[in-house]
Amino acid sequence: MRELTYAQAISEATVQCMAADPAVLVLGEGVDDHKGTFGTTRDAFLRFGPGRVVDVPNSENACAGVAVGAASAGLRPVVVHTRADFMFLALDALVNLAAKWRYMYGDQGAVPVVTRGVVGRGWGQGATHSQSPHATFAHYAGLHVAAPASPADAKGLLVEALRGGTPTVLIENRNLYPLTGEVPAEALPVPFGVGRIARRGSDVTVVAASLMVHEAERAAERLAGVGVEVEVVDVRSLRPLDDRIICESVAKTGRLVVADTSWARYGFAAEVAAVVAENVPEALRAPVRRVTPPDSPAPVSWPLEQAWHPGADRIAAACLELVGHRRGELPAFADVAAGFQGPY
Repeated sequence: MRELTYAQAISEATVQCMAADPAVLVLGEGVDDHKGTFGTTRDAFLRFGPGRVVDVPNSENACAGVAVGAASAGLRPVVVHTRADFMFLALDALVNLAAKWRYMYGDQGAVPVVTRGVVGRGWGQGATHSQSPHATFAHYAGLHVAAPASPADAKGLLVEALRGGTPTVLIENRNLYPLTGEVPAEALPVPFGVGRIARRGSDVTVVAASLMVHEAERAAERLAGVGVEVEVVDVRSLRPLDDRIICESVAKTGRLVVADTSWARYGFAAEVAAVVAENVPEALRAPVRRVTPPDSPAPVSWPLEQAWHPGADRIAAACLELVGHRRGELPAFADVAAGFQGPY
C-alpha cells in the first residue's frame, strides 16, 4: 500500500469528501494561503476555490455559529483552527448548540459540523498556545471527539465525520504531520468508538491517544530489552471511548498506565482509570499510573516547555514502577533511559 504523511492524509480525505459531496466546505483562518493550514487545506483550495474553501475573519465564535447554521441548512462545514487553544472561543456554539441539537429537537435533523483543532509542542509560545483541549470537548454528550495517531486514522476518522450526522471535534498534534504511514487510496471510514492494539504485550497496558501512542511505542521498544512486554492501546476516539478494548487489555496484563498530553485531573487519563476501576477492578495488581504534564500551565521557554511535556522516558519509568510490584525490584532505569533521544 502507498504511504502518505499525516498531513497529506487529511488533505486527501478533505478533497475526496468534497468531490463526493458538494455540501462539504472548509472554513478557517488562512485555509486558502500558500501554507494551507500546514498543508492540509491547500489542495482543496486549489481544486475547489474560495467558494468552498473560505478564509474567515479572526472570530472563532462567529465562525462556529455560522458553521452550525450552515449545517442546520444541510451543508457539511469543516472548521479548521491552526491553534486549538482558540477553540475555547467557539465553546458556546459547539457545546450549547451543536452538541444538544438532536436532543432538544427530538432527533429531527442534525448539525454535522466537523471542527479540526491543531495542538502540540510549540517553541516556548506559552500557556495560551500549548495545551490539548480534547478532554474538555469529550466531556459533553452529543459530540464525537477523536485524536488520531496514524495517517490512516487521520484520514479515516475525518471521512467518517464527514459522512455521519454527529458534530465532531478532531484534535491533531502537529508533531505528527510529517509522520508517514500506509493509507488506503479510497475514502474508507474509520468508526468512532473502536480502538486498536498498537503493540501487543503481557506485562503492562499503556492507554494513549494521538502523539502519546508513539511515545508509548518508543517506551515499549526500550522496555522489551529488559524483559518487560508493554501492550499499547490506541483509543483513536475519546468520545465514544472503547471501554472494551481497554478493559480486556488490563484484564490480561493486570497493570495500567495512561499517557496523555493534557493534565491528569478531570481529564482523559482520569476517565480511563475510572473505566477500569468500575469494570475490572479485580484485574489490577498494582495502582494505576497517569503520565501527563505537570499541574500547571505550559511555561514560556523552549527548554522548559520541552521538559513540561511528557514523553517516552516518563512512560517507561511508570511501567517499570508497576512491574516492580510483581518482581520486588525494578530493572535498571538508567539502562532503559539511555536509549531515548529527546521527544518524538
